[in-house]
Amino acid sequence: MGLVYGGASVGLMNDVAEAALAGGAKVTGVIPQTLADREVAHHGLSELRVVDTMHERKALMYELSDGFVVLPGGFGTLDEMFEILTWAQLGMHAKPIALFNVEGFWEPLTSLLFHFVKEGFVPEDQLALLSVDYDARALVTKMRTWTKPTLGPKWLDKA
Repeated sequence: MGLVYGGASVGLMNDVAEAALAGGAKVTGVIPQTLADREVAHHGLSELRVVDTMHERKALMYELSDGFVVLPGGFGTLDEMFEILTWAQLGMHAKPIALFNVEGFWEPLTSLLFHFVKEGFVPEDQLALLSVDYDARALVTKMRTWTKPTLGPKWLDKA
């Protein structure tokens, strides 16, 4: 397995990139020029791609990836996760998406997702677009064996 990530030399994802490199994996970073200009780009990667905008960053990361693991994070993490989840919901891709629920970090979010279902904003079957696990090996297994669920009709399917 390789790693595609945001290309920074700081934070949790830098630690993940360093571990992947130490394990012999190919690591590709995708970073907007504005962040590269702030000297946060990781220049020790297998490949570093510099793009103009955050939108281009997300699109290229999507293109280069076979699946998505969401680690604990903040607003940017949620932005990326919800965009890729929405694309799956709309049928724009069939790549696995998983929350790595380290020490229960994502419990409030998963509760919110069930709240969306309860309130009628998300059909329950669409929760199958997202795997959740606290065990890294189990999460990798779920991703490797994941198949796109058959979803019921959406508002896009209605005349």
